[in-house]
Amino acid sequence: MTIRSLRLLLIAVLVGAMLAACASGSGMKPGTTRVVASSNSMPPPDTTASGGAYTGVSEYRVGPQDLIDISVFQVPDLNRTVRVNTAGQISLPLIGTLQAGGLTIQQLEKAIAAKLEAMYLQKPQVSAFVKEYTSQRVTVEGAVNRPGIYPLVGRTTLLQTIALAGGLDKMANLQGIIIFRQIDGKKLGAAFDLKAIRAGKAEDPLLYGDDIVVVDQSGSKTAISRILQALPVFNMFMAY
Repeated sequence: MTIRSLRLLLIAVLVGAMLAACASGSGMKPGTTRVVASSNSMPPPDTTASGGAYTGVSEYRVGPQDLIDISVFQVPDLNRTVRVNTAGQISLPLIGTLQAGGLTIQQLEKAIAAKLEAMYLQKPQVSAFVKEYTSQRVTVEGAVNRPGIYPLVGRTTLLQTIALAGGLDKMANLQGIIIFRQIDGKKLGAAFDLKAIRAGKAEDPLLYGDDIVVVDQSGSKTAISRILQALPVFNMFMAY
């Protein structure tokens, strides 16, 4: 058995387990579906707030390896671009080490301002901006050239993510792409037609951290193919 065949077998086992878990957990009969949201308003996963990493609003929480721009109004010597370390910490002039992991951007700004005000400045105005959301990662598997786990650097779409994974291999089913996402405590799936997306006839969906993208093989008879049959409507997240 080749490495690719073994990988596809593992995907089939994993997705089969997900399928069984979802069916039993939601009380749904096999083959039935429930529309959750259209592609025009696809909700983010439970792990990412809708106003978070992708819109710059406050609810995104800083994570390890994120790259953050920090500036202090009228004090350019304190401006820095810093990488959050694996312990969730950053290091800044005058302040030293500060815990950033788990904080919202507003909370981080207030924490930096409080440190500066306590020691050096009067009412400092601190601005922070997440330049790279490296802690947000997406998994890409199936018929792509470089399956793996990839960081989402800012707003990233399905097409861009497949490009990160080296593009589709020659056996890929362009109408067999599924995004799995955890929404409201349920594992949901949405099928996408890459040919239609490339032609501008369908939306290129935005991806979020913890999304799983699986590309089916043409003519395959795997668990992915069975899920595709249970998701007859493209571009909609459904229980399966």
